[in-house]
Amino acid sequence: MNVIVFASRKGGSGKSTLAAHLAAHAHKTLKSCLLVDADPQGSLSLWQRLRGTGEPPIKTAVRSVGEIVAAAKRDGYEWVFIDTPPTIAAVVDDAIRHATLVVIPARPGVFDIDAVVETISTCRSARKPYAVVMNGAPARRDDVESPLVTIARESLAKMRAPVWGGQVTNRANYVLALSHGEGAREYDPDSRAASEIGRLWAAIERSVKAIRGTASANGAMHRQAA
Repeated sequence: MNVIVFASRKGGSGKSTLAAHLAAHAHKTLKSCLLVDADPQGSLSLWQRLRGTGEPPIKTAVRSVGEIVAAAKRDGYEWVFIDTPPTIAAVVDDAIRHATLVVIPARPGVFDIDAVVETISTCRSARKPYAVVMNGAPARRDDVESPLVTIARESLAKMRAPVWGGQVTNRANYVLALSHGEGAREYDPDSRAASEIGRLWAAIERSVKAIRGTASANGAMHRQAA
């Protein structure tokens, strides 16, 4: 079973957004998924209610996720997606301890990049693979990324933090899809948003296979982790 944890001390970094879109994408590919909402704000739970299907199923966590993860493994789930609060809450440390891979969303701004430092430190202390994902980024122009994104990548490189080579762009389709209880692929499968989520999901799968030892770590977005 694979446990993907979305963590960052920065509120509004996009943890719930990425968790929802990736879970919807994985669910559509007939993978067995469980959502865990460990954030008291409950954004992931709201999205799941808007879906109106009960799928993927969701559990809520307050102080720990251990029992939920253990039960999910017994029940045969293939993927567990855990959304965490932007705090130093014990549930965040607990979620990271149970992670296969930690996804750290970060918008390309000085406050957002600074906020990932503590999460990176927690992942390294727990010896858990992690990767930063540029989220809410300005659109690429002529296939060239925004200077803001380039500067953010340079700052993360100085931290020796692994960063996904792609980006999740600031697009209306992400918000519109969530308001309908859908993921980007469900809302508009031919959209650029759907394509970005598909590429991110492929990168996560590639990293998980490398972590499990079933594939080479070459190209895995977490390769510099821990």
